[in-house]
Amino acid sequence: MNKIVYFSLVIFTILTSQKKIQLFNGTDLNGWINHGGGKFYVEDECIVAVSKKGLPNTFLHTEKKYQNFELEFDVKLDTVLNSGVQIRSNIYQKPTKTIRWGGRFDQNGEKELKILENEVGRFWGYQIEIDPTSRSWSGSIYEEAGRGFLHTPGINEAVKSAFKPMEWNHFNVRVKDNHIQSWVNGVMIGDVYDDLTDMGYIALQLHGVGKNDYKNNKEIRWKNLVLTEL
Repeated sequence: MNKIVYFSLVIFTILTSQKKIQLFNGTDLNGWINHGGGKFYVEDECIVAVSKKGLPNTFLHTEKKYQNFELEFDVKLDTVLNSGVQIRSNIYQKPTKTIRWGGRFDQNGEKELKILENEVGRFWGYQIEIDPTSRSWSGSIYEEAGRGFLHTPGINEAVKSAFKPMEWNHFNVRVKDNHIQSWVNGVMIGDVYDDLTDMGYIALQLHGVGKNDYKNNKEIRWKNLVLTEL
């Protein structure tokens, strides 16, 4: 076998081993499950979520679980909201205690730890943050129902300015074994090695807004959700 033929076979094998999946068909929520009763619907080829006062965090998750993949999507949301896209996430089947990193440090300079009491049915796992607030932590990697943020992205001005409030923003996420990377509009935000989960759902988060009237009936829109299995 000559080198050209061998190289062509290698490229063909790589390309055919990667399976591209349209997670959202643009017309309905086939292939998705509403977890928690949040308002999710389809309009103008977008998945739309609408906040509701008094409702806790709710999720729209894929029927299937995924392991190693590249995920891309576009998102736009009101600046008073907070959201995220879960990756390799799961649902607690029994009451579970987890550790949460606190925002303060103890007398030894270590981060304070809190114990979370997670109920049956709570969604947990990695989350790619969507944060249109002045904090500007969009694209950061967070552990829902667990440790919290796995890194601090806010010290870099390029990172803080990557997300464009009230505009469509393009996210890329790459998950391979224990390595998670994220980009917002082409700017790398997160680059974390962690071993929490190796497989789970993709989910769209509708964050609870408490009793705040000004956050009620606000929209989040997602489109172009494409996953490529690695």
